[in-house]
Amino acid sequence: MKFSLPSFGKASVIGLDIGASSVKAVEIAMKSRDKGFELRSLGQAALPSEAIVQGAFLNSSAIVDAIREAIESGRISGKDVAASVSGHSVIVKRVNLPQMSREELEDQIQWEAEQYIPFDVNEVNLDFQILDSNEEEGQMDVLLVAAKKDLIDDYVQVISEAGLNPVAIDVAGFAIQNAYEANYEQDPEAIVALVNIGAQVVNINVLRNGIPAFTRDIMTGGAQYTEEIQKALSVSFDEAERIKMGSPGGGEQVQDVIPQEVEQAMRSVSDTVIGEISRSLDFFAATSADARITKVLLSGGGSKITGFTSAFAERTGLETAEMNPLAHMLPSKGFEAEYLEAMGPLLAVGIGLATRRID
Repeated sequence: MKFSLPSFGKASVIGLDIGASSVKAVEIAMKSRDKGFELRSLGQAALPSEAIVQGAFLNSSAIVDAIREAIESGRISGKDVAASVSGHSVIVKRVNLPQMSREELEDQIQWEAEQYIPFDVNEVNLDFQILDSNEEEGQMDVLLVAAKKDLIDDYVQVISEAGLNPVAIDVAGFAIQNAYEANYEQDPEAIVALVNIGAQVVNINVLRNGIPAFTRDIMTGGAQYTEEIQKALSVSFDEAERIKMGSPGGGEQVQDVIPQEVEQAMRSVSDTVIGEISRSLDFFAATSADARITKVLLSGGGSKITGFTSAFAERTGLETAEMNPLAHMLPSKGFEAEYLEAMGPLLAVGIGLATRRID
């Protein structure tokens, strides 16, 4: 498992975002932090509603087919991919350890992790990043990451069966950070909360001085909107999904539904999702007395729900905007502006993964 800030080498990889509702494949050419990047390829494929449930792969063959379809639709010829994981099987901890070299920590990481990881360390893949060292006090801050091996194995298996080569498995929250850093000027004084609202998981990564200060995954998301519409109108999942994306709560008006019922269902879910996110951000504020979040950037399909951003700002009292993972993109031929505008909020994880380099 890997996690890092963007690098700008030549050996590019495909950012493969395997979400609960769709698979997105992104390939970019990174020029430099100042000059931006070029979007080379972008492919997407829908997944059946129960192919992935609560992070578990229940229909691997459908996931493999969707990966192949996303690669084919994007006309992507490369084979090396970076994917990401999230959810209850992934633990991110910022811990304080005695001062030691990276080599020494590599030897001791399994023993150190036992104190912080609520899993059997023999059942997880471990990685770490030394964030800061204080030689005078003999201490250092370390970002510790653990992901269950069976989760990693699931991703490696479907990627390999799709004919691709998995070269890195990242954490979704870190991939979103990479996308943010590739597109936005960094203010060392700012504390920015990156919130990605997927179909079944919300990823939260609060950045302080460019370093993750708080990370959390919440098992909720855009699929709840679809489920509530199903209940309200007694329609199929696919029909509810169509209504969600074309209802007063998700875009253009649709004339064959009852607007009041849809609006009520959407508003109820928004209240729940925003409440869950708000409680996590409040927890960060309560445990970091000298740190106040200055801005929240929303991404993911849930951020596209009409009125969600304004409702989030009103509920939390925080400056809130929609993140644009394509903000620093150079003009790209072959992509319609309307399509990229619609897809932009969905690409935070994929763009972040595509900034990775094999080296």
